[in-house]
Amino acid sequence: MSDVLKAYQGAAANAPKSKTDLFVSFTLLALQGFGGVLTVVQRELVDKKQWLTLDEFVEDWAVAQILPGPNVVNLALMLGGRHFGISGALAALSGLLLAPTALVLLLAAAVAGIADTPVAQGMLRGMGAVSAGLIAAVGIKLMGALKSNPMGMLTCIGIGALTFIAIGLLRLPLAWVLLSLGPLASVWAAHCIKQRGAA
Repeated sequence: MSDVLKAYQGAAANAPKSKTDLFVSFTLLALQGFGGVLTVVQRELVDKKQWLTLDEFVEDWAVAQILPGPNVVNLALMLGGRHFGISGALAALSGLLLAPTALVLLLAAAVAGIADTPVAQGMLRGMGAVSAGLIAAVGIKLMGALKSNPMGMLTCIGIGALTFIAIGLLRLPLAWVLLSLGPLASVWAAHCIKQRGAA
């Protein structure tokens, strides 16, 4: 195991005790994630379990977002793999997917006949508003981690605003935004880190 990985593992207060701990924790996490899994993931992994610090969570979530596939699946694979290798990654992934998949299949069978009714559609729209609020709340909470970002808070907010404008207002494809703003932000962050090291 590399020194970098050992140092990273020691950064958070706790670590998963076993692959079973990973499986059970991600199962419980997944069963809470109705409409806004980001909120639940941050609360469970940072606040309750303390497997990640807020800074580590922001960094890992950023990587999980730019990888193909669902963000939380990528995060589960990264966290499980970091602590227990491939078998840990599979334990976390299994916990994340097994129970919710079974539950969704049961719910789909139960509501198949009423999914197109006005009541069901209204309920879905209401949950959409709740989900948006949950995501916004976590976004505001995660801004605290930007204080220690080498680029500085204002630069981070500027990049975030540019990303919001590009995707939310201009409706540019996510891949274009990632391939343009991502490398620019990475190069600038590397420059800032180098300047801090030289100081």
